[in-house]
Amino acid sequence: MSVRELVVLGTASQVPTRHRNHNGYLLRWDGEGILFDPGEGTQRQMLRAGVAAHDLNRICVTHFHGDHSLGLAGVIQRINLDQVPHEVTVHYPLSGERFFDRLRYATAYRETVALTQAPVSADGVLDARPSYLLEARKLSHPVESYGYRLIEPDGRRMLPDRLAAHGLAGPDVGRLQREGSVNGVTLDDVSEIRRGQRFAFVMDTRLCDGVHALAEGADMLVIESTFLDEDERLAVDHGHLTAGQAARAALEAGVRHLVLTHFSQRYAEPGGTSRTESGGEFERQARAAGFEGELTVAHDLLRVPLPKRR
Repeated sequence: MSVRELVVLGTASQVPTRHRNHNGYLLRWDGEGILFDPGEGTQRQMLRAGVAAHDLNRICVTHFHGDHSLGLAGVIQRINLDQVPHEVTVHYPLSGERFFDRLRYATAYRETVALTQAPVSADGVLDARPSYLLEARKLSHPVESYGYRLIEPDGRRMLPDRLAAHGLAGPDVGRLQREGSVNGVTLDDVSEIRRGQRFAFVMDTRLCDGVHALAEGADMLVIESTFLDEDERLAVDHGHLTAGQAARAALEAGVRHLVLTHFSQRYAEPGGTSRTESGGEFERQARAAGFEGELTVAHDLLRVPLPKRR
């Protein structure tokens, strides 16, 4: 049975807190696991979340600030220690290759796994698989940063009532799917387009063209909302988004499920009490921005299934 879900390993920006680990996000997409932005402590969070090194097929790093990449050393060594039997591909900004190399070889260990380095240097397609297309788009941050998007190819949904009306059943249906027509009946006559699902991952950035391009039509958008709206000046100065900015971008892009994460330590823990009561306040400001779809204010070890197909 195919599983498509987000496993949140960490939600803290810059520094971890008592209840938030540095960033880390695993996307389970059918039989593959894609790990995004493994910050410090990701290996331990994987253990707590029931995620094994064998679950990882790909690692995508948006940029080389420590809260998004310091966990690479431990994760890579764990992949080798556990002798993961399949290739693991790692994407990261080409401009930060020296940082990747330092993290990959931070200490001595025995390499046992085919780890493929596939750095990103421009917008475009990184890989095409039968179940998804992986794209990258440049973001706006003090260091070079890229967001990522998975696009599932569109498929076809056969319509039983139309098949019956045209007298098609059994082997004729398979033949129709292979050949495009049977006895003058075409696929368009008895089926409809099944839109492929889309997942977008946007971390440290100001609002920019890349944010909007990645978010467009996403079934799930995982996006940083480091600051609340009253601190928008700080967000702009440091290359980040507020809850309201992230929600408006999601609204304009037609996002179905918005996941807010990457919270500044200046705010209380979700559910805590302070001048902001941060968890509820992030949600309130996102709703005030007009976003009416599914909304999740992420916390560590949360699992969020992708929305069911329309």
